[in-house]
Amino acid sequence: MTSLPSRRRLLATGAGAALGLGALGATATPTAAAPATAVRGAGSEETRSLDELYQDAVAEGGKLVVYAGGDLANSGSGAGARTAFRQRFPQIDLNLIVDYSKYHDVRVDNQFATDTLVPDVVQLQTLHDFTRWKRQGRLLHYKPAGFGKLHKKFRDPDGAWVAGMVIAFSYLYDVAAAGDHAPKTPLDLVDPRWKGAIASSYPHDDDAVLYLFALYAQTYGWDWIADFAAQQPQFARGSFSPGTAVTNKEKIIGVGTGGSPLITTPNRWMMPDGHPFMAWGQRIAILKQAANPTAAKLYLNWQLSTERQTSNSWSVRTDIAPPTGLKPIWEYPNANVDGFPRFMEDRAQVERLKQTFALYFGEVKGDPTPGWPGLHPGA
Repeated sequence: MTSLPSRRRLLATGAGAALGLGALGATATPTAAAPATAVRGAGSEETRSLDELYQDAVAEGGKLVVYAGGDLANSGSGAGARTAFRQRFPQIDLNLIVDYSKYHDVRVDNQFATDTLVPDVVQLQTLHDFTRWKRQGRLLHYKPAGFGKLHKKFRDPDGAWVAGMVIAFSYLYDVAAAGDHAPKTPLDLVDPRWKGAIASSYPHDDDAVLYLFALYAQTYGWDWIADFAAQQPQFARGSFSPGTAVTNKEKIIGVGTGGSPLITTPNRWMMPDGHPFMAWGQRIAILKQAANPTAAKLYLNWQLSTERQTSNSWSVRTDIAPPTGLKPIWEYPNANVDGFPRFMEDRAQVERLKQTFALYFGEVKGDPTPGWPGLHPGA
C-alpha cells in the first residue's frame, strides 16, 4: 500500500478535479451539532396525540398511500414500517409501496404532469426532490409534534419535509471467514487476498452508494477505484445485496450496504475513525394535493414519535440518545451527514460520476429488486 500518497496527489491534481470531486471534498465535513431551537416558518407544531390523530384519520376515510424508497417490496425498512403502522393503527387502510427512490420521484412527477396523483406521502432517498418540490409549491408545510426536537439537519425550517430515520452505508465482513486479516479500513478492501471475495451494490445505480464510492475516490484516489475493480467484485442491484451475499457465505466482504456498528458477529459493519462512510436522514413529506391529509399527518407524527424513534439505531431527534456505544450521527465527522444533501443537489456531478463508475465497473445489470410497480401503484 506504499503507493497511496501518490494516489492522493493524483486525485488532488488530476482526475478528481476533472470530475468536480474538489467540490465534493469541500462539502464532506459536517458542521458542529446544533441544539434544538425555535424554528422559523408558518404554523406551530401538531398538538393532537397519536390517538386523536388516529380517530380523525378514521373519520376522514381511513385510507393512506405512501411511496417509500427501498430495495425490496416485502422486507427492509419500508416494509417494516408498513407492518408496524398497520399493527399500531389497524383501522387505517395503509398502502405503502416500496420502489427505488429514483423511480418513485419521477413517477410522482409524471402523476403531477398528468393530474393523476396517487400518494399522500413520499418517503425517499432522493433528497434534492424535496427542495425542488418545495420550490414548486408541491409540499404541505406542516410541523409534526416533536418538530423542534429534530436536529436542524433533519428538518426543513418551514415544515415542508422532515427526516424520519437515519440510514448509513459502509462495508461489512464475515468475522469468522475474514479471521486475522479482517479489513480494518477501506484501504484493506484492495488487498489482493480479497480478490473474488467481495460483493457490492452498484454505485451508479444508487445515489447513496455512489456518494460512498465518490468519498472513497476523493480520499484514496482513482487508482484505488481501479484496484477495487481488479478485485472482481460481484455487483448486484439493491443495497441489501452485499449483506445478503455475506450472510449466505457467498462472499466474505460486502460494500455499499447498511448495518449496525453494535453487532459484531457473525458480520461486522465498519465505520473506522478517520475513514469515510456516509449517513443521511431519509426525508418524508406530505404532498399538498394529498387525498388523505389527516392520515398523512398521523403517519409523520408516528414516524417521529418517541415510541418509533427509540430503537437500536440512531435517531433524528436531539432528545433521544443513541444506544450505548454510539454517538449521535451528526457527531461523526466521517459520516458526511452534510455532504450527501449537497451532493444530491448537484445533478450534473452525479451524472458524470455515474458514467465514470460505469467505465470502471461496467453497466448496471438486472431487474429492479422491488419489481416493476408501474405508473400508478396504489391507485
